Amino acid sequence: MRKLTKEQKRDLQAIAAKRDRDIDFSDAPPVLDWSGAEIGKFYRPAKKPVTMRLDSDIIDWLKADGRGYQTKANWLLRHAMLYFTKRNGLNKRKRAPRVAHP
Repeated sequence: MRKLTKEQKRDLQAIAAKRDRDIDFSDAPPVLDWSGAEIGKFYRPAKKPVTMRLDSDIIDWLKADGRGYQTKANWLLRHAMLYFTKRNGLNKRKRAPRVAHP
């Protein structure tokens, strides 16, 4: 995200200082149809640093596209979490069977 200019910071401070009832919304029509809304589009969960031991070929694959391998790993894990959560029910926490690797 780019840094805000001095003018943008000044404008934000002026808006923040206003009371809700003093803001003019007449040029912004109310949204009545929310069918196209995307849930969680701007939600960013808090990140926590962790240490994981992964197979070297997995790390090589994640890093093959260049920068952003941690984001890629997070994306893959999130999709797996959502898949298994949906499949097994939200409140059922089942341990996945361990798979032996050669």
